[in-house]
Amino acid sequence: MTFVSNQAALGLLVRRLERIGHLSDEERQAIENLSARVQTLAPRQDIVRDGDKPEHCCLLVEGWAFRYKLLGEGRRQILSFHVPGDVPDLHSLHINTMDHNLAALTEATIAFIPHESLLDVTKRFPGLATILWRETLIDAAMFRQWITGMGQRDAFGRMAHLFCELYCRMEAMGLAAEHRCTLPITQSELGDALGLSSVHTNRVSKEMRKQGLIELRTRTLNITAWDRLAQAAEFDPAHLRY
Repeated sequence: MTFVSNQAALGLLVRRLERIGHLSDEERQAIENLSARVQTLAPRQDIVRDGDKPEHCCLLVEGWAFRYKLLGEGRRQILSFHVPGDVPDLHSLHINTMDHNLAALTEATIAFIPHESLLDVTKRFPGLATILWRETLIDAAMFRQWITGMGQRDAFGRMAHLFCELYCRMEAMGLAAEHRCTLPITQSELGDALGLSSVHTNRVSKEMRKQGLIELRTRTLNITAWDRLAQAAEFDPAHLRY
């Protein structure tokens, strides 16, 4: 991880929010002037835990993160993956107690932004509050797709949809191009996200490679047949609102 200044971190947040709605010069300046504490976390290190009452939101600046729930006997359900520019716990501004865990997937640089600072700018700039609200609605739309996949798509369709969505999210932030992106997710983590065993996950990814849809190489996903993969996933990027 490279050293990241507060200015660079908040500039990434500006770029993310400008993908969602127009920011005035004053709103952009207000975001750039937020107080923030930048910290680098180790892979799999918890950022916020189930039951915590956080006083800040976490902007993912570098690396990947994931939300998850732990069940009995160590069972884990991964709820979502997060890429740079995401604020995975933005809802904590208005929901006092966390009902899930948020952890770094890789080594990750996080900018911790106090709730007090964010609430202040939303009071001063109602348009900015609307954009942040829209961000939480996009997050909810991704959850609806996730639930639909878990309930109605087969394993192949679930994995295809996840790959398509992750690529689009990375591309929107200028972190991917030509249907190639970073994918630092293990077979075990992929299985915990898709509700599949590691063996089944491996079988599905092999079938995708056999059909010439994807290539998986050292933390990199290359989608070699986008149209066919998107068709298999019934993927429509409209829910991302980019």
